[in-house]
Amino acid sequence: MIKKSKIATILPYKENYTFSKAQAAAIWVNDFFKFSKFKNENFIFGNTNSKDFLTKNYINVPLKKKKSKFSSRSIEYSDNFLKLEQKYNFDIIEIHNRPLIFNYLYNKIKKKFILYFHNDPISMKGSKSSSERLSLLEKVDKIIFVSKWVQNRFFEKIDKKLIDKTEVVYPSIHKEKKLLTKSKNIVFVGKLNDSKGYDIYKDAILRILDEFKDWKAFSIGDELRKRPHIIHPLHFELGFLKHKEVLKFLNKSEIAVVPSRWEEPFGRTALESSSRACATIISNRGGLPETTDYRILLKRLTADELYFQIKDLILNKKLRKKIQINGFKNVKHQTKENAKLIDSIRDKLIHNFNLNFIKNKLRIINIYNAGQKLNHRLYNISIGKKFTNGFIRNGHDVLEISDRDFIKQNRNLAFENTNQKFQKYLIETFRNYNPDLFIFGHTRNIDLSTIDQIKSFNKNMIISQWNEDPVMPSLHYSKRNLENISIYSDVVDHNFVTTHPSVISDQKIRIKNLHFFFVPVDKNIECYDVFKLNPTKDLFYAMSHGVNRATLKKGKTDERIIFLDKLVNKLDDINCDFYGFKNKEPIWGNQFYESLINSKMGLNLSRGLPTKYYSSNRIASLIGNGLLTFVDKKTQIGDFFNKNEIVLYENITDLSEKIKFYKKNSKLRKKIAYLGKKKYFKFFNEKITTKFIIDKSLGKSTKSY
Repeated sequence: MIKKSKIATILPYKENYTFSKAQAAAIWVNDFFKFSKFKNENFIFGNTNSKDFLTKNYINVPLKKKKSKFSSRSIEYSDNFLKLEQKYNFDIIEIHNRPLIFNYLYNKIKKKFILYFHNDPISMKGSKSSSERLSLLEKVDKIIFVSKWVQNRFFEKIDKKLIDKTEVVYPSIHKEKKLLTKSKNIVFVGKLNDSKGYDIYKDAILRILDEFKDWKAFSIGDELRKRPHIIHPLHFELGFLKHKEVLKFLNKSEIAVVPSRWEEPFGRTALESSSRACATIISNRGGLPETTDYRILLKRLTADELYFQIKDLILNKKLRKKIQINGFKNVKHQTKENAKLIDSIRDKLIHNFNLNFIKNKLRIINIYNAGQKLNHRLYNISIGKKFTNGFIRNGHDVLEISDRDFIKQNRNLAFENTNQKFQKYLIETFRNYNPDLFIFGHTRNIDLSTIDQIKSFNKNMIISQWNEDPVMPSLHYSKRNLENISIYSDVVDHNFVTTHPSVISDQKIRIKNLHFFFVPVDKNIECYDVFKLNPTKDLFYAMSHGVNRATLKKGKTDERIIFLDKLVNKLDDINCDFYGFKNKEPIWGNQFYESLINSKMGLNLSRGLPTKYYSSNRIASLIGNGLLTFVDKKTQIGDFFNKNEIVLYENITDLSEKIKFYKKNSKLRKKIAYLGKKKYFKFFNEKITTKFIIDKSLGKSTKSY
């Protein structure tokens, strides 16, 4: 059963979600909530002082009483919401009229986002410039506008090729069932200021009331700033009324006027007036003409024009009634219908969001060094290749990209910037393939800006990186390995390493979502059973001396060479087959396998001091191919393998004695090698390891090693 998705609706923090002071965005949210199928899953967030909330699902976001000079109210509001979000874990976050809040949250959490514009986008912080609006369009999952006028304003100087990511959903009303008896009232609803045309209304209405003594006029609204007062015995200023009271007043009024100078984003008053059977007069500004098809449209925005249109409606009762009845019967924007539209948008996003969690097959892009430029000598030790095999065998589709090979192959022209070319290649590949999971290892070739861009294509895409190399503080080049991880740590969702995470945290390095994975074996790569063969050599060990170099390092020694020197001196009767040591060159590819399977035992010795759980891919090559394998006890790999599956040693003397012992005890050696391989393939094969990575990446509950 699929869990019900949760939706967060974030109002502007100055928007009152109360019966007494509800404004446009609050009314919008409340209206559609009533008819939404997501009533039980939708929670509304805002900052409201009073307690008469419009709905029970409202959650108040606390803010400090006094704003600091040096702090942003929007950031405080967003941060406090994030604290609450941790409790609910929403799937979709809907933000009304605050592109700045969207940008802030987008960089903090991976969710589906819907951004609503109730006002002119060009007038709002975060969407004033065309580049800001284009950025919003690329990042957000859906933008909803309250009118086509607002939508057109958003797309000024922007290519409309992404218009499909937007939708127009008009503010709507619930259609009245019964036409009520009308009184000879003329009503103005809105802010009592010049931008709303209140001065025009004043001049026109004084003339009307002087001429028609049986009519009355009303003003509903307030204005804290200086405003014109209409002084006439037949005019009444009612002040601010609750929304329900306004609707009641419209129900019994004959004429409503909306003479706005301001480019109204929509003009809810006009819609409500027309639907309540008022003969409505509106200006031709902004989204007002989209409110209703049955109205008088002012040709000129003057007091004279308004006066003549009101007078015409008073005198022409037949025209007045025609406009009233048509407006009442043919409500253009109804809440039930548009609530279904909003819910359908949510459904699509929820469906897409849940794909990663409910479908059996994922699309995965796997970036690693495939070693084409190295003539594929790494095929037998490539963890990236094992991951691909594991993903495929678990039923997923995989697209492989070898970053270093791409760059090498495209260095044909000296004037060409191959890095830029690689970034473009990645961007277009991700756009076309649209993966659910992006995983990469051991690369510094992906620009952070590229990752930001590919995230905009699919914010549900999970990004994980892995690192096989040592990260212990005792090794000088571990610093470089940690730097490689840290470069991407903030932009990826999960980090996987072959060392216990405590080793990194002990170095006071903070890397989020850090997980240990055991180097996997692969049935097609670790495919030999040495315990069934008759090798001629006793002990195998191969040092690489660097992938790119692949030749014996001259004049330099490391701790492994010192260790091997001491060990060889204690192994007079042991036929050691060591490579990259003394004068023997490193071996790769098939030569590596030919030598490995010709030895009875293998030494799992890594660079640096023994570190908790760390091993290179060497351990998979040895145990996975059926060699009895010696492992330093201090690595604590004995937490995974017991004494019947591997041989743990404490020091060189202990190791040398055990090597000699197992050379003589062939039957026991084969048994331990067999049980070691059996254990390895049972718990750490390519399918189990990649399933572990997928489960951790998708946030599923799974057992750690």
